[in-house]
Amino acid sequence: MDQAAKGAAALEAKNFSAAVTHYTEALAINTQAVNYYIQRSTAYTRISPPDYRAALSDAEVALTLASKRGKRELIIQAQLRRAIALFSLDRYADAKAAFDWVKEMNKDEKSLQIWTMKVESKLKGLPEDDVKAQTTIQRYPDVEVPEQKEVKASNIPSSEPKPAISNQKGQATKAEGVQTPVDKIRHEWYQTDDTVVVSLFVKGVPKDKTTIDIQPTCLTVSFPLPTGSDYNFSLDPFCGKVDDAASTAKILSTKIEFILKKAPAGEKWPSLESDAPVTTQENDMDDGGVNEAKRAVLADRSTNAGPSYPTSSKSGPKNWDKVADDLTKKTKKQDKEGEEGGDNGLDEEFEEEGDAVNGFFKQLYSRADPDTRRAMMKSYQESNGTTLSTNWSEVGKEKVETHPPDGMEAKPW
Repeated sequence: MDQAAKGAAALEAKNFSAAVTHYTEALAINTQAVNYYIQRSTAYTRISPPDYRAALSDAEVALTLASKRGKRELIIQAQLRRAIALFSLDRYADAKAAFDWVKEMNKDEKSLQIWTMKVESKLKGLPEDDVKAQTTIQRYPDVEVPEQKEVKASNIPSSEPKPAISNQKGQATKAEGVQTPVDKIRHEWYQTDDTVVVSLFVKGVPKDKTTIDIQPTCLTVSFPLPTGSDYNFSLDPFCGKVDDAASTAKILSTKIEFILKKAPAGEKWPSLESDAPVTTQENDMDDGGVNEAKRAVLADRSTNAGPSYPTSSKSGPKNWDKVADDLTKKTKKQDKEGEEGGDNGLDEEFEEEGDAVNGFFKQLYSRADPDTRRAMMKSYQESNGTTLSTNWSEVGKEKVETHPPDGMEAKPW
């Protein structure tokens, strides 16, 4: 394994001192390797204690090399490392400029939202003449790339562990800050009719250094780790919308708890996050129902062959068109018999059964169009009787999942 590969492995294993050592040795062989500078810059920001000046130097050399080669992805990575180093050196206006340049080239960079929020919070309230609020950098720095003989290992931090700080009684002082290993940080969630509760389990989060942002469709949180780097957690987008003004967050000794107020209340979230952007009722109403009408008109209503729909049945997919047609024939036959029998029509038959609810659904089914009947049959059977839908354009797309009532649990037969 070469030195660069060893450096990558050390960085992955969070052995940042070793990563600096290996990448330094790799750069002594190839001083033009952009990625080596980027990775060493990352390691410098995460060692304990961090060396932000060295991290900035590596990021600017990487940016210079990447810009000369026109490597867009490497330019973005180097500029991002530069921005983070500048922020860590309290050069907030310079950091904001660098983050803005990253956003111009890649607006989808996931970490930008939290970093932008952190920079703006630092700049807020600073006087204009404060050096931290003044932009002094150019988009591409004017720095010289070190020659091979200039790459030294003299500033490599020692990888030996430092002795624990002891108190007067000779007992080790308890470590401050986050105590949960990064790979052990986890989150869980549950919901009620009105709220979604998310718990991020991590011990020792510093309240005064934590940034939390709750938006109608997402949330982000960032806090420093003992390594000098930041831990960023985000949920984006939510499966539904929340009232950000009524939602709260609490930093406790063992976790961060988010209580998100649903908007609207009573809506069931099938999951915490969604793969698709959240849509709102306002957007659906603004088009006057045009989109729904388009979907209805463009839907394939060919009767040449019954389509197959998603199913978990061992006997294979079921032709719900045929099921609905068969039931339609039966219902029409019953209607005819009811007409011939005069007062023995369907309405009276339902009333005689004594079940008003069941009678209502039978009437609804008997008077529905074929698509509505297919939707009712498919949704009721596939959901094990927990869902009854009349919207075929929705039901026909996928299997209808079982949704048991609150306080109950669905079990396989």
